[in-house]
Amino acid sequence: MSEKTLFLAWQDKERSRRWFPVGRLDADVEHSRYRFRYTGGAEEAKEEAGFPPLWDFPHLKEDYRSSELFPLFRNRVIAPGRPDRTDYLCNLGLPANADPVEILSVNGGRRVTDTYEVFPKLLKHEDGSFKCRFFLHGWRHVNLSAQERIGRLIEDEKLYVTLELTNPATGLAVQIQTADYHVVGWAPRYLVADLVKAMAESPKYSAHVVQVNPQPAPSKQRVLIEMHGRWNEHEPMTGEDFKPLVD
Repeated sequence: MSEKTLFLAWQDKERSRRWFPVGRLDADVEHSRYRFRYTGGAEEAKEEAGFPPLWDFPHLKEDYRSSELFPLFRNRVIAPGRPDRTDYLCNLGLPANADPVEILSVNGGRRVTDTYEVFPKLLKHEDGSFKCRFFLHGWRHVNLSAQERIGRLIEDEKLYVTLELTNPATGLAVQIQTADYHVVGWAPRYLVADLVKAMAESPKYSAHVVQVNPQPAPSKQRVLIEMHGRWNEHEPMTGEDFKPLVD
């Protein structure tokens, strides 16, 4: 299957700092077919936090299609001619010929000029298993000892994933720890609901370091993590906030 699905998340920085999944991009790079639709999360974000529709997609209930990747997403991918492109893709753990959708699936499409992030749809295999990669969030807010421990992380190092019920910023959170009990950061907030389901349904979940990118790599791309788990009954990213507003 050549089609891949990415979601666009928006953060309410003015009040709650909550992340909302507001849009869905279905991309078939091989056949040059791209489709964007807003999701139920956009309506929720509009009601709760005044989410403004994007300039590229002004109407919430419209089906946008294109033979090229929409500028909103294309502008979040490193240009092919950049001299640092190879190093950049290496930091993401991607090959030199990675396509824009593969890059967005890992780099999060982050820009300092707005409050959007991009993340791939979690895929559940026939046996219920899944794996996902993400950059460690919140590591700059851990104590100095933990930050020093991050500097000693190595490729393939085993990490522990624990549920945090009283995170001061988000309440519920998925915490990442080292084997010697240093809390080094957290999983992205928009993955928490689905990861918590996996942790509750099956004890067979694990995480490890894919790679650590020292400076001058961007701080948001410091530690790349891969998590494995399993759902028995749960279907990931199927809640109302992930459902497109148009069929």
